Formats: sequence, C-alpha cells, structure tokens
Amino acid sequence: MRRHSFVSVLLFALALAVSVGLVSAQDTDLSGREVTIALENLYTPFQFVDPTTNQATGYEVELIAALAAELGFTPVIIPSSWDAQLAGVQVGEFDMIANGITITPERDEVMDFSTGYIQIEQQLIVRADEDRFTNAEELAADETLLIGSQPGTTTYDTAAELVGADRVVGYETFGVSVQALLNGDVDAIIMDNVGSAGIMSANAGLLKTTGDSLTSEALGFAFPEGSDLVEPVNAALATFAEDGTLDALFQRWFADFDPVTMTFTSEAIETPLPDLSGETVTVAMENLYLPFQFIDQATNEPMGYEYDLIAELAAQLNFTPEWVDTSWDAQLAGAQAGEFDMTANGITITPERAEVVAFSNGYIQIQQVIIARADDDRFDTLEAFYADDSLRIGTQPGTTNYDTAVELVGEARVQGFDTFGVTVQALLNGDVDAVIMDNIASAGVMSVNQGELKVVGEPLTSEELGFVFPLGSELVEPVNAALAQMDADGTLDALFQKWFVDFDPTTQDMSE
Repeated sequence: MRRHSFVSVLLFALALAVSVGLVSAQDTDLSGREVTIALENLYTPFQFVDPTTNQATGYEVELIAALAAELGFTPVIIPSSWDAQLAGVQVGEFDMIANGITITPERDEVMDFSTGYIQIEQQLIVRADEDRFTNAEELAADETLLIGSQPGTTTYDTAAELVGADRVVGYETFGVSVQALLNGDVDAIIMDNVGSAGIMSANAGLLKTTGDSLTSEALGFAFPEGSDLVEPVNAALATFAEDGTLDALFQRWFADFDPVTMTFTSEAIETPLPDLSGETVTVAMENLYLPFQFIDQATNEPMGYEYDLIAELAAQLNFTPEWVDTSWDAQLAGAQAGEFDMTANGITITPERAEVVAFSNGYIQIQQVIIARADDDRFDTLEAFYADDSLRIGTQPGTTNYDTAVELVGEARVQGFDTFGVTVQALLNGDVDAVIMDNIASAGVMSVNQGELKVVGEPLTSEELGFVFPLGSELVEPVNAALAQMDADGTLDALFQKWFVDFDPTTQDMSE
C-alpha cells in the first residue's frame, strides 16, 4: 500500500549510513524550528489515537519524536486524510508527511523522500475459511473475485496490476476495506505484513494470509521538493540505524505491542530507571575475549560487546565507568574483596560463584561446545572423544569451561592455560586435542582460523552470562532494571546483531 512493512530494519542500517555519509545528525541543529507534519492516525501500529488518552501514538509518532529530539525541531502534528497529505506536501502545505508511505519512482517525481526507515512486504489477506484460491495467481484467474483497497496507495496499484482495475473495489479508509472483506463484499485485500499481523490479531480466527509476498518495499517520510529537511532527517535516521533506535522502536511496536488490548507485553519499557548521579563505577576487564572485549588493532583501544553494553548501562543509569585492565583470576578475587565495583568478562552465572559474589541478571545466553582441529579424524562425536583416554582437553582454570572439561573426562586429561588465546594456540599446535568454549566465541575463533578448526558434536551446556559485583552491592538492582529495559526495547538485540552478526573478527570491521 502506501504503507507496507516487515522490518528488515537491519538491512537499512548500512544503506542509511552510506547514503548520508557526509552529514552527521549531531552536527545538525534545527534550533527549535517548527516542522508541520501531517498524520492520518488510522493505521495501527504506525499511527493511531490511543483510546485511553485520546492522543496520537504509534511507531511513526515515536520515530518523529526521536527525530525532533535528535535534530532540535518542534513537531507540529496536523491530522490529515491520506489524499490531502499527498496533495498538501506537493504544494508545501506541510513540511513533512508520515503515513506508512512507500517510496516509489512516480511519487519521487513530485515530492522528496527520506531514506527508508522500514522495509515491508505486501500480502494477500483473505477470510479464514477461504478455499477457492491459495495464491495470487489463482485469485487472478477467477474473474468473479474482487480485491478491496484504498485508492492512491501502492496496494491499490498492486491489486490493479494483479487483476485489473475493474476488479478492484476502492474504499475511503484502510479499516473500511478490512470490514468489507469480513462482510464478504470483496474476496481479498492487499496489505503489508506488519499491518496484517495487527489486523489478524484484532480479528483472531477470522482472517489469514495466503500465497507468497507480492512485493518488498521501503517506507519513508515525504517532503516538498527541495526541502532542506531531507538531509538532516536522513542523517538522524542513519544514526538511529547504527545506535539501535530503529530496532528498539520496531521491537516496541511490532513485537511487544498488542493491537487487541492496546497494551505492551514488556512493561519494563515504561519503568523509570534509577539515577546514579554521575558516580564513578570501576569495571574490571581482561580484554582477551573477542568479541566480548578486546583491543582494536587499528586504534589500540579496548572495544567489544561488553564495552558497548556497559556504556549503554552508564548512559541509562547516569554513572561514569572507569575501566581497570585485570586478569581473569584477579577479577573474581578482586570482586569478592570489593576491589572493583563491577566485573565483566563473559562470566557464567553459577550457584557456586553466587555464594561469594553478586550477579546481575543474565544479558546473553551461551552454549559450551567442543572445538577440535579440522583435520583430526580420530573422533567425530563427543562419545568417541571421551572413550579415547589418550585425548586431552585444553582450557582456562577457574572457568566453567574448565569445570565442564573435568566433569567430562576427568582432571588428569585436562590441561590448564593462563588465557583463552593461549588455549586456542595450544590446540592449533597439537599440544591438546580439543578445547571447550562458548558457541559465540567459537564462531569468532573459527573465523579467525578459517579452515583449521571445527565443532564436534552437540552443545554441552546452555548458560547465562552476567556482570559480577561484591556481595551486597547497591549496583545490582539498578543494573538489573536497566538490563530489563534494554531487553524490552530491543537494545540487547541490537548489540547482539552488531557484535555477533555484523562484526567480522578477521578484519575487526562491521559487515557491509
């Protein structure tokens, strides 16, 4: 339609960054300028009127608020019908319109667009008991069947292309076309995959999708031609793609939001967080566990998943992290003695450790796996490894990997090494026959040592990693509150995507 969506938001991140590479949102300040923005407020969850507050809300409403905060403008929302929006922006009646608008070449001839902020797919929606056709081709072949749609939208254009304009029934609003389908006045409607999920939830058991997706398109904001707002808005969208804001908004409105009850499943997103008033928090890091924490080869500066995660915690809770480079053994001992306020090093939460230190809630789930040399043909299952008494496992003492190794083969067949990296090198050198590590780190290690290592058998355990504090630390509760909010708003997912999907450990660059 004009609207469409499935969030391949992550697919937009790099495109946005590249397309506005010459502009930084932080360098753009619209200095309190008023920006008039047309909204229809009839397209849940993109934009709609909250029945409890009678105020406009939704994905695009909150995205506009984020843009306003980033760029320093004051949004002036003007409720406007779909047709009036498209006509008004062309003559400069509005500074900007937002209404799930698909970017098309034809529209681009008469108005300007931002870069896309969400990707959507058009789908066929039919009544749940529909058995006369199962895909678009069968629908098109039966000339008695009609499609309902809203004129002026890309879904209307798709319907006309599919069955001809004489078999498309136009309705003034999106909601009326849905009701026409339910009433049997038309046989199908075309809508985006995100919007269809909400409609089917609101009409549980009455509707279904059928066939493959018809199109895949990007939605963007529209402006009068030549608008000076396009460049700064694109810069801000690029920032939001990179810092997880788009992912968080998608999580909130297309995962956590229930269009039937108009409530959120993740209430933590609404909970105010404690304010630590800028206090300094000492954080012990080892910087030897890529991509959790490591030294960047290009800058010689520490970086990684846990650095970004702690920086986000610091921003949300208003504390100042002071990084302390510390070995693995000294970290756990120091945390017990109160030498550090907090320790982060891919630390598994265990009952034994919880007796002497305090843990945050888990922020990531990992599995332990066995890694061997790629050319080792003496065993191809864990059982075969256990059965051969001559085979040895290398690991780092004091870790859950070490404990698991001892449980599997006995302490006599486990060799300890000072660091994680030395353990891997011992395997490559043939000093040991296998190592135990978590599945995430193993992917990085095998990428760095491409073709030289392999995973053997199924995962051994599934465990959570958490931050460590001295017993009784007052930091545990606020950190847990922030982690809960970051889980609810998509921040944890965005950091996982950045460091365990987009990051290439061989080049230490983010994927393009």
